[in-house]
Formats: sequence, structure tokens, C-alpha cells
Amino acid sequence: MYQFFVDPTQIHVSDKSVIITGEDVNHIKNVLRMRVGEEIAVSNGQDGREYRCAICALEESQVLCELRFVKEDKVELPARIFLFQGLPKGDKMELIVQKAVELGVYQVIPVAVSRCVVKLDDKKAAVKRKRWQGIAEAAAKQSKRAIIPEVTEVSSFAQAVERAAGMDVALIPYELAQDMSQTRKLLDSIGPGQSIAVFIGPEGGFSEAEITLAKENGIQPITLGKRILRTETAGLAVLSWMLYLLEV
Repeated sequence: MYQFFVDPTQIHVSDKSVIITGEDVNHIKNVLRMRVGEEIAVSNGQDGREYRCAICALEESQVLCELRFVKEDKVELPARIFLFQGLPKGDKMELIVQKAVELGVYQVIPVAVSRCVVKLDDKKAAVKRKRWQGIAEAAAKQSKRAIIPEVTEVSSFAQAVERAAGMDVALIPYELAQDMSQTRKLLDSIGPGQSIAVFIGPEGGFSEAEITLAKENGIQPITLGKRILRTETAGLAVLSWMLYLLEV
């Protein structure tokens, strides 16, 4: 079943109607070639509900739907995970955003750290962010998320650390961290309702100065095992672990 996101004002529970506008109209009519009577799922990105609808009319600028029932099952993780991702080379960020959204991340924060090869000026960063947000939306639809996770503007490492310092749990995988038992203990302590920051370095990892700054602000180094993981693998490994621990 296809899923679409709409503004909360487009869902009218009292008269059992839903209106879809914007780019999704063309997608429904001309790409998916859907017809009157077909069922779709709609979310407003806020309340975690899934609104099951049937298409009533395919108009030029909108799709009119009949609301049949509201599915209350929560599909979001019971904790909010913020992925602070060091800017990787090439198009790896696209894969990272896509898979992180599928695994339940709440927000992705691109971070420019000292060992990043990629350097983005404001104009390039804005173009990249728009592209990444589009990938996040597509992944949210495909994985039946109740929200579209935001991909924020690029942050400096200092800005990212300052933001993460106010969260319940903050973790930074680091190749010199050796204690797997401590890592297990930290991850096992994570529970519902918490805000969780996960820092992932770019191809060159974090500098010693960045790790020191992170530690000084309560961000705890963890190990992901004896093997060195690529930047596009490391974050997904942590998110998969958290999915296992948090999913109910």
C-alpha cells in the first residue's frame, strides 16, 4: 500500500475526508496511475497515526479521498535518535540518510569535522540538503514511517557537541575505545522516552581534539568491535543495535 504525507489541515476526521495536493498529485495520477477506489495510507507527520483512505476523485490539482479508518498502532521508535554524521565523500550521504530513516532515526545532522574531505559552501550545502531531505521523505514513505525525519543544515563539530550535550544519551564510536563490555552497558541502559545522540566520523574519523571536546561535554566513546567500519556502515550498525533494543 502506498503512503503519502499531508499537512494536518488536509485531514478532516469529522467529515471523513482527506485532500492530497502538491507533487503527490502528479505521482498518484501519472506515475502510479492509481484509480478511484484504490486504498492508500496517509500520515500528517505529527501524531503517529496512519489514516487509511480510498481515492474518491482525481482532479487536476488535488486528489480527494474518503477516510475509512485510523490505525493507532505506533510505528515510531519510543526514543528519539539524532544521527550526527560527519560529511562523507561522494554520494555516500544519500545512502546514509536513506537507511537511517528506514531504521527509525528521528533527525540527521550533517557535521563538518576537521578530517572531512568534502567542503561545502552555503550554496552547495543548501542544494545538498534539499536533495537529502527528498531522499528522507522517499524513505519515510517506503518504510511506512509516521514522520518525515528532518535533515538539518550542516553544523560545525562544536555546534553539534553543544546540541548533543543536552540530550539524555550521547555516544561517539571511536576506534581507540576498546571496552565492549562498557559499550554493551551503555547501550543496554537506553530506554523509551530518551533523546539519543550518535556521532559518526567521516572517512578519516575524528581528531584527538574532537574526541577530547566530546568527552568534556559528556559524549561517551564506544567501540563497534575489532574491525574498522566505513563511515556509511558505522552509523547503521549503531542504529540497528538501538532498533533491536528499543522496538516493542
